Amino acid sequence: MSESTDARRLSLLVGVLFGLAGFGSASAAIVLPVLADDLGVSTGVSVWAVSLYALFLAVATAVYGRVSDLVGVRTPFTVGIVLMTVGAVAGALAPSFGVLLAARVLQGAGAAAVPTLGIAAITARYGGDVRTMALGRVAGLAAAVNCLGPLAGGAVEAVLGWRAVIALPVAGIALLPLLWRYLPTGGTRARLDVVGAVLVAATSGGLIMLVQSPSTGATVALVGGLLLVLGVPAVSFWVRRRPHGFLPLSVLSNGTALRSAVAASSVPAAWFALLISVPTVLITVGWEPWQVGLALLPSVVTGLLAPRLSTPLVTRLGASLALVLSGLTAVAALGVAAVGAELHSATVLVLAVVTVTFAFGVGQPALMTVVSNVVAPDVRGVALGLATLMFLAGGSVGSAVVGGLAHSLGMPGSLVLLGLVLLGLIWPAGRLVLAGRAAPEAD
Repeated sequence: MSESTDARRLSLLVGVLFGLAGFGSASAAIVLPVLADDLGVSTGVSVWAVSLYALFLAVATAVYGRVSDLVGVRTPFTVGIVLMTVGAVAGALAPSFGVLLAARVLQGAGAAAVPTLGIAAITARYGGDVRTMALGRVAGLAAAVNCLGPLAGGAVEAVLGWRAVIALPVAGIALLPLLWRYLPTGGTRARLDVVGAVLVAATSGGLIMLVQSPSTGATVALVGGLLLVLGVPAVSFWVRRRPHGFLPLSVLSNGTALRSAVAASSVPAAWFALLISVPTVLITVGWEPWQVGLALLPSVVTGLLAPRLSTPLVTRLGASLALVLSGLTAVAALGVAAVGAELHSATVLVLAVVTVTFAFGVGQPALMTVVSNVVAPDVRGVALGLATLMFLAGGSVGSAVVGGLAHSLGMPGSLVLLGLVLLGLIWPAGRLVLAGRAAPEAD
């Protein structure tokens, strides 16, 4: 089997799994009103079924990345898929909302293995254009499957109920035997820095809670802010004391990797903002959830076609410039969506989702290429995990701004404000690209 064929098979499997992990949010969000009514909670409280999933999905990424540096990809990846499956089954069978939340925590913590370790497996096996194409295929397929989330959630709920929707990620366990031989087993065999892992997880959890607080309340903001204020100096102290510990100093001090991850976070921020704003606007004007799902099908096609366009872009322009352009494209999509929300135009809103889907298909592989090129192989897993954490944090920013400020600013106003915030995130990396001091493009 040729390397390109081998990479195509691996990237397809990882892309589908990545999409199923995203189903945990995209499809579950559709059934929250039904779920809330069945379990006897308010719709506002039911949002925690999505928020906790997203929180642990983000927080656990860096942990999986570092563990993979120590023991290889296969073991933590397997543990993650098993946890995701157990959490999905437990959530589907949950007799109460409290049990559902515990199951969603487990499900999110397991799903976090997919974006970090799937990418780590690809970057460890391939290089050059083969790797770029594989990463683009993962991003495009993940975006396409994610866009099917609302339609799948609405259709499955109508036929089988909300519990079947929560169980949808169970399908991921069937892909594990197909992935087995692709998953590296080598590692440094060093011991895990447990204290460092706890400090990083708590601090990153505080960050995610803080950015989610506009839609989850003041208590969450207070707890998140406290974790962040206490966690940042604690992590800084521990990294200086243990420079080769859980979060290596070589990764934390790598300005290129960190600036690139911050800039790339603008893409999922715009993505999640549109996944909230577009259904909200269309349902307000009388659309049914399944109709919203059908309206997102053009973005599914875009996701599937994105790798054919993103790979030449990343190769020709360089990963750093492609990353910045993907962020600017995502901001442009928010501007288009603001116009669509103001006009209540389904056509304009769908165009915005198609645009941000293309941006995702370029930005995610560009980020992984930049990070892989600027860090040492023995810390690549944790670097990819940290980059993925910041990437997912961007999604929380997008959903929080739109979900929290739409009532006061209106949907168009919240989308414009988010776009301005994202320009600020993109600027540091963009300035280096313009100055000709971007990341090296060769392996």
